[in-house]
Amino acid sequence: MTGRFKSQLKEINESFINFDRLSTLQINVGDLCNQTCTHCHVTAGPNGKKIMSKKIFDKIIEYIKENPAITVDITGGAPEMNPHFKYFVGSILPYVSRIMVRTNLTIIFEKGYEWLPDWYGKNKIVLVASLPCYTEDNVNRQRGKGVFNKSIEALKILNKKGYGRSIELNIVYNPGGAFLPGDQTSLEEDYRHKLFSQFGILFNYLFTITNAPIGRFEEQLKRSGEHSKYMKLLMDNFNPNTAESIMCRSTISVNHEGTLFNCDFNQMKNMPILKRSKVPLTISDIQKASEKGYPIVMADHCYVCTAGAGSCCTGALDAG
Repeated sequence: MTGRFKSQLKEINESFINFDRLSTLQINVGDLCNQTCTHCHVTAGPNGKKIMSKKIFDKIIEYIKENPAITVDITGGAPEMNPHFKYFVGSILPYVSRIMVRTNLTIIFEKGYEWLPDWYGKNKIVLVASLPCYTEDNVNRQRGKGVFNKSIEALKILNKKGYGRSIELNIVYNPGGAFLPGDQTSLEEDYRHKLFSQFGILFNYLFTITNAPIGRFEEQLKRSGEHSKYMKLLMDNFNPNTAESIMCRSTISVNHEGTLFNCDFNQMKNMPILKRSKVPLTISDIQKASEKGYPIVMADHCYVCTAGAGSCCTGALDAG
């Protein structure tokens, strides 16, 4: 089975298995989180120990200062829980026009993080907020008891700060089980109607993201005996129209130690970008990793990005 994904891409266009150009630098600042979600490919939680140091942040800052045209996408865990998070974002604000933070929303109710909504709004940070469904039962089943109500209250607070209006606020949907997301446009309409009619909440875009068979979700699939069935679902629904747009062709992911990966999923599978000598590349080698034509590290979990309408960190790839 290993290598089948890369072979399929190569049959479509040989260039699709190689890097194209760097548009997004995604930084996973660690696995510390105030939630423990059943679908989390990072296996993040309150006991997370992988924490990016200020030394690694400073190396990333140095690169960003010299390459300000890129989008910076900050993730975790709950990225806000990294002790150097505010320092890092403040350091790059003068240099880049688009900074995205992937927030679980409930972090703003944790002690010591009450400042976040005002600070986010003041600095016009683009927020990508996790809300895997617009119903309470489904959200709480995935993310924990009480998370839905806290998330709704957080969205209301963010709306009051200008989010969903003058400041970009996007919501992430992911399936509640071993199935593919529905049509992104239709789901966005449903979310927009439900959230506004019931709670008066506004947002900009909905991103549908397919659950990756990695981390906590992979463990769940194996316990239920659905792992092989889910992998077959991803493979059987391979969509060649998504191949050109897969995120690993334009994104480089940095882990808490400064090692480079083609995506956050590869991070969790411990599949770094390698030098010709098979040594992992680090943030100091990012110019090499982002050269056009540099080989992308792939395996069969990559089918998650090309199944159905496709999936990337900013939603579906094939609008149909």
